[in-house]
Parts: sequence; structure tokens; C-alpha cells
Amino acid sequence: MVKLGNFFFRYRNVLFPLAFVVAILAGRPEYPFGRPDMDTAFALAGVVVALLGETLRVLTIGYEYIIRGGRNSKVYAETLVQGGVFAHCRNPLYVGNLLIALSLALVSDSYAFYLIFIPFALLAYTSIVAAEEAYLRGKFGAEYDDYCRRVNRWWPRWAGFSRSVEGMRFNWKRVLVKEFNTMFSVVVALACLELLSEFSVHGTSGLPPTPYLIAGAFVWLSLYLLVRTLKKTGRLRG
Repeated sequence: MVKLGNFFFRYRNVLFPLAFVVAILAGRPEYPFGRPDMDTAFALAGVVVALLGETLRVLTIGYEYIIRGGRNSKVYAETLVQGGVFAHCRNPLYVGNLLIALSLALVSDSYAFYLIFIPFALLAYTSIVAAEEAYLRGKFGAEYDDYCRRVNRWWPRWAGFSRSVEGMRFNWKRVLVKEFNTMFSVVVALACLELLSEFSVHGTSGLPPTPYLIAGAFVWLSLYLLVRTLKKTGRLRG
């Protein structure tokens, strides 16, 4: 599992988009359970779950960011971060990612998407966590074992959260710098899946007017480019 986790960690930026595309191409969207009245409910549920996942990621990054993004495409950590959201869940960013994966499935209206993308995400993150735990246990030893005894691997326990962040400053700039790519990608993915679902079921009549689509794409792309430019020019630092 550790070797598999290292593989997923190294190539995650390629494998996840590839799995997403394969899941889309593998099946045709259709009404959930064959019921047209459930379509809107599933789409709304998908948006809510995506917001939950993004909220968890934003809280995590905003209070105490974990420098565990890897070095030379390998698992790496400078320190054992135990504050902020990490005092209540050992892998909150990955939990957020899994919620986002579920939200994409809910919006997709495709059984193939559930059967391909969700199992892939579960396997990938379970393996990556196994690899990270092996690394952290080897580097931090008893300190990490004590942390594991106190904090759940997956399920957040929120009791005492206000005390955990007491005196901490929520860093909105860091959230924008570190999270804007994910936010942009999630919104685009949700929109594309919803449009594909509507087109598959209703044809062109199910799509919004073209000017609306162009205006929405223009606004979102402009926001993305604005944040990216501010980051690249150093005017927005996390």
C-alpha cells in the first residue's frame, strides 16, 4: 500500500484528471433512478457537498497550513503540524477532496462515474495516506504515534475547535494563493458535468442561452487570471 501511495502521490496531478475524463466517457448521463424529479435534487446535493469539501479545505489552509506538498514529487514534511483543523482530523485536505469527488458524482448523473471515479479516489487517497503515515512515523516517531492516538485519521471530531484556533489569525491571502486553483477547477468541473448531463438528457434545449454561457465563462476566467496575476507579481502573498 505504501508503494502504491508513493506512486499516486507522484503522479496525482495526472492520474486524477485522467480518471475524471475516463469516468465521463465511460457512461451516458441519465436521470437518477430514472426519475426526472430527482435530477435537480442530486445537482443541489452535489453543490452542497462540494461547498462542504471546499469549506473544510479553506478552514484547514486558513488557520494552519501544512507544508506537506512533497519535495521532488515525494512525500515530505518539515514539521508535524498539529494545530488548527489538524488538531481534529489528521487528513482534512484529503477528506475535503473526497467530498468534492462525491459532489462531482452527484452532479454527473452517471452510474459509470460513481463506479469509476469514487473507487479510484478512495483507493488513491487511502494509499497516499498510508505512504504519508509511514514517512511521518519514521521521521517523528513517538510524537507522531501520540498524535495518531489523539486525532482521527479521517472523521473530524470538532469538539473544542474554538479552543484550537484561539489566538490564531485566519489567513485569507494564503487561502487565495494556495486554494484558487482547486476552487477554479471544482467550479469548472461541476459546471461542465451539469451542462453535459442536461445536454445528454434534453439536447440543446437543456442548455442555457449561449450568451449566458459565454458571460459566465468570461467572469470566472477573469477572476482566475486576476488572482493568478496578483500571485505571480507578488502582490498577493500567503
